[in-house]
Amino acid sequence: MNLKVIAIDTPTLGDRSYLVHDGAQALVVDPQRDIDRVQLLAEQEGVTIAAVAETHMHNDYVSGGLELARLNGAHYLVSAEDPVRFTRREMRDGDVVNVGSFGVQALHTPGHTFTHLSFSLLAANGEAQGVFTGGSLLHGSTGRPDLLGPEHAPTLAGLQHGSAHRLSELLEAKTSIYPTHGFGSFCAATPTSGTASTIEDERRVNPALLLQREQFIKETLAGLDAFPAYYRHMGPANLAGPSPVDLTALPAADRASVERAIASGAWAVDVRPRAQWCSGHIPGSIPFGTDGSMATYLGWVFPYERQLLLVSDSAQQVAVAQRELVRIGIDRPAAAMVAPREQLDGGSTRRVTFSEVAAVLSDPGKLVLDVRRNSEREGSHVLGTHHIPLHELERRVEEIPPFSEIWVHCAGAYRAAAAVGVLERSGRTAVLIDEPYSAALGATGLTIVRGASDHTPVAPSDEPAHP
Repeated sequence: MNLKVIAIDTPTLGDRSYLVHDGAQALVVDPQRDIDRVQLLAEQEGVTIAAVAETHMHNDYVSGGLELARLNGAHYLVSAEDPVRFTRREMRDGDVVNVGSFGVQALHTPGHTFTHLSFSLLAANGEAQGVFTGGSLLHGSTGRPDLLGPEHAPTLAGLQHGSAHRLSELLEAKTSIYPTHGFGSFCAATPTSGTASTIEDERRVNPALLLQREQFIKETLAGLDAFPAYYRHMGPANLAGPSPVDLTALPAADRASVERAIASGAWAVDVRPRAQWCSGHIPGSIPFGTDGSMATYLGWVFPYERQLLLVSDSAQQVAVAQRELVRIGIDRPAAAMVAPREQLDGGSTRRVTFSEVAAVLSDPGKLVLDVRRNSEREGSHVLGTHHIPLHELERRVEEIPPFSEIWVHCAGAYRAAAAVGVLERSGRTAVLIDEPYSAALGATGLTIVRGASDHTPVAPSDEPAHP
């Protein structure tokens, strides 16, 4: 019997869902909220979804598992230990569920969460053909252990080490590993590599299988970076049982209503590419283009209690943005303004390159601001620049003394553009360094330093090591 495993990528969140089938019956693992993608894939494959499995209650997205199981009359496989508020098939360590001609076996693999399960994919003869590891054993890494709070991180890191070894010992070397996280997700403890792996591969490269337990705990905790603020909303939403999504068109807004909303404290998010926003935009709007990791970075900084409006010259871009937002629990923005570019004009932002930065660093009336995360800054940075991470900028903008211009950069310019929007909204004049940080390494007149010894914040950061 040949089982077909199909990955369903969500690159903007760095995650994968999976559909596996035998030609007739299918299992879906860790589906995203917008389940129409999964339904369409099942139709294209000519299979019936008979079971849906969750490896854990996710912290980086709202799950579509409950609704997908309901629509298909499928078993919903969820840990018996998760205190959910909906009916599911309770899964415990060792439990096996048959799906057509194959089966899946739950394996308790705590570490990412206390109740985390992996699901071993069993052929008709009982042989494991793969394992869905969720946030346990990733490609070259493991899921981060601090999502339930820093007080649990050391314990969960130790459990993560044990879970990795359990999988390595239980499964044959050739067994394929299918993780949910690790393709750019902030749920990975450390960066991952590659798009495919086996148990044998991980035995050669994964720190969890190479380091002794105490050393693994120490290195894992030391390597943890900040994670998006919206994560705190995801666990409660998944435990409660997410409702179906509504991706129909939003109420229409005009220029005047958008301007009134901005004046009252609402966020108007311009979802066009940053170059278009810079060319002309509604003053006070903030760019988070659908051509980047919109959900992750907007979710990191957007106050969920505020009103949100979307702005673009393309209805298709607005539709893409809606889909991104439902994945992080922002279900229905208040309205959308879709209008020709000339109606979105009113303010513009200058774009520059790193070749122009050296002269600015010596100008006492101007400031160059790095909005990358602390770990990125400490890896290397441009000498003389100042630092506030994007996710702290709105609440710390008043710490920045008055300058004639604030030049902003990040790693790739996506976050820098959003930071420019935040600064302009606060009444500052900002300039976008619209180039990858790698361009600074060869720019004339710039000195690159490494480590935290030359860390130059505008004011001391209170970012916790393990939020």
